[in-house]
Amino acid sequence: MTNLESGNVDIKPADGKLGVLIPGLGAVSTTFIAGVEAVKRGLGRPIGSLTQLGTIRLGKRTENRSPAIKDFVSLSNLDDLVFGAWDIHGQDAYQVARDARVLEESLLVPLEESLRAVQPMKAVFDREFVHNLKGPHVKQGATKMDLARQLMDDIASFKDRNKVDRMVMVWCASTEAFLEPGAAHASLSAFEAALERNDPTIAPSMIYAYAALKSGVPFANGAPNLTVDTLAMQELAKQNHVPTAGKDFKTGQTLLKTVLAPAFKARMLGVQGWFSTNILGNMDGMVLDDPDSFKTKEKSKLSVLDVVLQPDVYPELYGDLMHKVRINYYPPRGDNKESWDNIDIFGWMGYPMQIKVNFLCRDSILAAPVALDLVLFMDLAQRAGMYGIQEWLSFYWKSPMTAPGLKPEHDLFIQLAKLKNTLRHIKGESLITHLGLDYYQE
Repeated sequence: MTNLESGNVDIKPADGKLGVLIPGLGAVSTTFIAGVEAVKRGLGRPIGSLTQLGTIRLGKRTENRSPAIKDFVSLSNLDDLVFGAWDIHGQDAYQVARDARVLEESLLVPLEESLRAVQPMKAVFDREFVHNLKGPHVKQGATKMDLARQLMDDIASFKDRNKVDRMVMVWCASTEAFLEPGAAHASLSAFEAALERNDPTIAPSMIYAYAALKSGVPFANGAPNLTVDTLAMQELAKQNHVPTAGKDFKTGQTLLKTVLAPAFKARMLGVQGWFSTNILGNMDGMVLDDPDSFKTKEKSKLSVLDVVLQPDVYPELYGDLMHKVRINYYPPRGDNKESWDNIDIFGWMGYPMQIKVNFLCRDSILAAPVALDLVLFMDLAQRAGMYGIQEWLSFYWKSPMTAPGLKPEHDLFIQLAKLKNTLRHIKGESLITHLGLDYYQE
């Protein structure tokens, strides 16, 4: 849903402060916040951020026009970002960042004042959806609608207190128990009635998304939860002209799958099996140690290969693919996740081959620049009059949201081309097709 079809895109300037509202003040969000504060002070570089370090080619290759993305589309300056959060623990961002042990204390100490200023508001929380967590810093309300109204009050108070001009909400909290869309999610009126009667199929993340969209705040879902990807939420997003995006940050193992699987298909190499396992010891790992939360994550991680490899189109190559995913909670590893992939492929005359991938990554280090880019691009979408599902941001998601009946695009490089062509389009530049025949024709 956009105003782009008119060919006259009015992008409002990125003037004033941008409020960044984050449900979940944990390792990912504090690494994100501390990183931004470090960049502001020249203490670190925003490695991994397309908005901060990426360029975009304009016109022909011979024109040599490749401005920085952040200048081309006038994104908000990092100095204008102001952070707010909710969490069940009540600790400020400095204490959480120290406990998470993702960033060195030598980097955190100069940022202490700014990080301590991020004091979490009381959270909306229900242990029915996250069994392995508990905390005292939670809201109380007679109904889930009452909780939603409390969140809307928080949003309004944050805006007034910090004198921000615009806001974006990005979910960085835990993976919730698996849910299928039901009657309560089928329309906005059904959803609001369900909030009033405390329907058990209304998860906390949905309450945050409802509060954001009702307040005119773009919402991006960094977890695989059923949250904003329902008919009810999309009806509200359309009604209030608010962008939505999700779901589940694409960071480690799945990022590599969206690179490797397109390569196999491009070369018409068969894949017989793909076994993926992970060990991690942070809070995310503890949450995913619960089968109900793991089921939500598993579905997100499993969806990639079927879409990329198209077994219905290439049954000889991918029709019998065995794909398994495992996540193992191993506390000594902390935020330093390790993933192993065993890929059984076959080539000419059906001869078997194997590929082994061992990725020792840092979950929050990979997720922080994704969160930053999404905040800035979602704000851009709002200023450009784009609302509803922002499929052009599929680049950042394990399970990209799409229009009903439309399969998502998972090939990382097609996703990047889609993102950059969208930026060219809204700025009135020619789209890049990479055809290149005109360089060789007389």
